[in-house]
Amino acid sequence: MTTLTDQFSAATKANFEAQVALFNQFASKTFEGVEKLVDLNLKATKSSLEETHDAVQKLLTAKDAQEFFSLSGAQAQPSVEKGIAYGRHVAGIFSSTQAELTKTAEAQLAEVNRKVISMIDEASKNAPAGTEGAISFVKTTIGNLNAGYEQLTKSAKQAAEAMEANVTTAVDQLSQATVKATSRGSKK
Repeated sequence: MTTLTDQFSAATKANFEAQVALFNQFASKTFEGVEKLVDLNLKATKSSLEETHDAVQKLLTAKDAQEFFSLSGAQAQPSVEKGIAYGRHVAGIFSSTQAELTKTAEAQLAEVNRKVISMIDEASKNAPAGTEGAISFVKTTIGNLNAGYEQLTKSAKQAAEAMEANVTTAVDQLSQATVKATSRGSKK
């Protein structure tokens, strides 16, 4: 039979190891997101340089000011659309990274919760008579904390989804307005 001190010592050690593992998982997921962002930025920069070179070459072929402004105006809409697409890619990277981090944290919390309940159950087997009420109180408190955390997580997810939907709507409206403005500007 192990003592209560031994049980808590083992639980503390296991908790510390779990925290280190969680930190490593967070770092790994974060670096994956950063890697995706860096890759996107490199591709966008390379594409931008190539497109700028092509646009400058076209502008240099302009025979007069009207043709020059017509050519430069024609470049505006694709540039805006590419900027909007880039913003969507960045938002997608952030969203997927955040979802992965949330999933990792939730899995870790569930595991820690399972271990705490197991430790309490084990400790209650060795507890002196008359402590059933205290053990029941601790279990109820943990259950209430978990319910509160689940509600908080649910609310945070709903807020994130609403914000993402609002950003998508705003980007779509901006895109439509830009297309309209650019098409009106090129007709003049």
